[in-house]
Order: sequence, then C-alpha cells, then structure tokens
Amino acid sequence: MASKQRASSEALIRIRNLNKIYRMGGETLNALDNVSLTVNEGDFVAIVGPSGSGKSTLMNVIGCLDTPSSGEYWLDGEEISRLRENKLAEIRNRKIGFIFQGFNLLTKLTAIENVELPLVYRGVPAKQRRQQAVEALGKVGLADRVHHRPVELSGGQQQRVAIARALAGNPPILLADEPTGALDTKTGVEVMGFIRELNSLGHTIVLITHDPGISRQARRIVRIQDGRLNEEEAGPE
Repeated sequence: MASKQRASSEALIRIRNLNKIYRMGGETLNALDNVSLTVNEGDFVAIVGPSGSGKSTLMNVIGCLDTPSSGEYWLDGEEISRLRENKLAEIRNRKIGFIFQGFNLLTKLTAIENVELPLVYRGVPAKQRRQQAVEALGKVGLADRVHHRPVELSGGQQQRVAIARALAGNPPILLADEPTGALDTKTGVEVMGFIRELNSLGHTIVLITHDPGISRQARRIVRIQDGRLNEEEAGPE
C-alpha cells in the first residue's frame, strides 16, 4: 500500500479504471467507462465532449461531488473514491476551487464577501480571509470593485469574482465548468485570457467544455464520448 501511495502522489489527479454506473428502472447506463486520467501540477487540461458524453459526470467525480461505482481516484496523494460525503465535502472545500458557468454569486453579498465565503466554511480567521480575498480580487483585476454587488458588475466582472473565489485559499486544483458559457464572445475571450494567465502563474486547471474552440486554449485536450476518454493533440504553449 505504501508504494501505491508514493506512485499516486506524483500527480495531483490520478484516475485509474474508473466507472460510474447509473441504474434507471431496468436499464443500466455506463456514464463513465473504464476512465483513466492523470493531471500533474501546473497542467491545463480541457475535457471536451457533447451533451450526454459523460463530461458532467466526470467533473462531478473530479470535484468530489459524486463517487465512482468502481476504480480509483487519487487527489493530491489521497485515495478518495471510497470516502463518505462529510469527508468529501472537507476535501472539496480545501483542495478544489470551482468556476461555474452561471457564476453562482450570492446577490446580496459584495464581491469581497462572495470571495470570502469558502474561507468562512474553512474556518479561516476574519482578518486573514479578508486579506486573502483582497489578494484574489487583485489577481483578476478587480481591486477597485471589492465592495460592488453582482448587480453592479458586468457578466465578465462577475465571472472574475467567481475566479477570485476559486483562487481564495490557494487550492491545488481549479475546476472550471463551461466558464464562458454565459458570456458573449468578446467577454469569453477575456475570461479565458485570465484563466490562461493563472495557469502560467502555476495554477493547475481542469476545464470542462463542449466548445472545441475553448478547449484548444488548454495545454492538453482530452475528448470524452460515450463515457470513454481519448487524449488529443496538445493545445498552445
């Protein structure tokens, strides 16, 4: 077991022979079919596929929102595929920063209060979490918008607040689910520029998308179809 622990700790994400099976009525659906994937520190990986391909299921497993039916999932050196929900929630909060298509900001909170929220759940002291939130908003160019509420921000600015929230606490993995899906083309390009810049600064990013144009901005492209993965050509350096 010790040798397995060392082998798995070489990568931030190591998935081996993973399956996710749903049973609905008398039918069985293999949402993930013998999936294997490795994501190393500093990677920028796009997982691309059409609706129904299994990419949302894979995102939920990577993000510790769901568990596999079989197979292994190591995250930052820890085997987590058999953990209970309360432990998964703890790991999710510490190790994964989420960037969602719909921003998922709380409308009554200011930008800085939205960014502080995951740090509140982590039990970070007020002064420290305020400092970390200010730093995260500064990274995405919103140092002058910290006290604005979502309704006072453009769509692109709201997504940048969401990116800052994901950055707060410096989790090992940023998991971006269709991060430009709710934005116009020009704003989407700007947001992807921020995401690429974060990767250049050393952040490890897993991007889920149906858009081949978005996926090509990653360093690695992994296609999912009918629950199976196939790695494609590398994106731009």
